[in-house]
Amino acid sequence: MAKADSLGQFEQLVLTAILALGDEAYGVTIHARVEQLAAPKAVSLGAVYVTLDRLEDKGLLSSRLSDPMPERGGRARRYYRLEALGERALGESAETARRIWEVIAEVWGKEWAREWGKRWGKEAG
Repeated sequence: MAKADSLGQFEQLVLTAILALGDEAYGVTIHARVEQLAAPKAVSLGAVYVTLDRLEDKGLLSSRLSDPMPERGGRARRYYRLEALGERALGESAETARRIWEVIAEVWGKEWAREWGKRWGKEAG
């Protein structure tokens, strides 16, 4: 990966989901968390798996297979975790988003930022 800050928005969502899920980050839980983060947009499970493969190829995350799960008919789960490069890339993306937010709040005003934050359930500025 040439630059850690060149993550796409969907890649940011997937990495954020893995960060939030910790030891419970496997395909189905990652998909559910990405859907929460991307709401109201729908997210396909296939898009998540393609992105997981791409991020693993880039060295941003790694995966391991669990032991077979009895309640799932003996199938193993593939668990994912952020690597140092993935943590760095996500941190740089978050810092960029923070700078963008500050400019928007400055131009559109702190009152707009507070109202927007209330609308989305978070207190802002």
